[in-house]
Amino acid sequence: MRIAILSRNADLYSTKRLVQAARKRHHEVLVLDHLKCYAVIERGNPMVHYEGKPLTSIDAVIPRIGHSVTQYGTAIVRQFEMMQVFSAVKSLAITRSRDKLRSLQILSKAGVGLPKTAFATDSSAIDSILSQVGGVPVVIKLLEGTQGIGVMMAETRKAAKSIIETFYDMKTNIMVQEFVGEANGSDIRAFVVNGKVIGAMRRQSKLGDFRSNLHRGGKGEPIKLSKAEKETAIAAAEAMGLGIAGVDMLPSHRGPLVIEVNSSPGLEGIEAATGIDIADMIIQYVEKNVTINKKDKIGV
Repeated sequence: MRIAILSRNADLYSTKRLVQAARKRHHEVLVLDHLKCYAVIERGNPMVHYEGKPLTSIDAVIPRIGHSVTQYGTAIVRQFEMMQVFSAVKSLAITRSRDKLRSLQILSKAGVGLPKTAFATDSSAIDSILSQVGGVPVVIKLLEGTQGIGVMMAETRKAAKSIIETFYDMKTNIMVQEFVGEANGSDIRAFVVNGKVIGAMRRQSKLGDFRSNLHRGGKGEPIKLSKAEKETAIAAAEAMGLGIAGVDMLPSHRGPLVIEVNSSPGLEGIEAATGIDIADMIIQYVEKNVTINKKDKIGV
């Protein structure tokens, strides 16, 4: 196969591991900066060009699209999809996953366990919002934050109202979420590929921080998921339309609660914690779907 990895930096751990895994399985691999790609749109002949040349004979793309370039990156992925190139992560699923509120609405409809969450823009609703999510402390999140950035905890009602009012005045969209104290600063990252959990780790926040993201200094250790945790992770990935997903969950007294479904999950932390060759499993997933894609095209 000829696989294109859409990544702005060929030296990133996840990108390098995918390249290694694909070459180990005897595939040709291209690393393409999606910001240097451009789409040519005409009737019946969609094309993607890279540095002035048309990209042809691509069997599959593996998107590694950063949050800051979601709109342009997903447009390029969508163009490849129009060319009937298999994408390991669908453009629509990436777009959905990048909007925290939209993600929670989709997961809620699918019956997935979630922390109580409220969304509003009117300052007169603040008291009601705080009551609806169980009172302080509360977690306040920007709708498009990533890697723990834009996530705050307000421990008092006064602090919560001050933070929320400031964001409302700035016309910045936020959501207010219950604080799940029994998680004790930890969460679970389940890595889902093709409808199966292939690896999982518990992430523990560093001292003095409630955010367990590895980018914020959290520590990861391998864990064996309960049946409920596995089922929740798989259901969340399916609801979001993601063949590859990092599903983040909080352990709680009422079962696992999904806080985020990541459409471009990093490989470094999960591979280091579990010792599992996640990259190889992703390439196997791509192989299987490219084979199906080719059979569909020729009508086998």
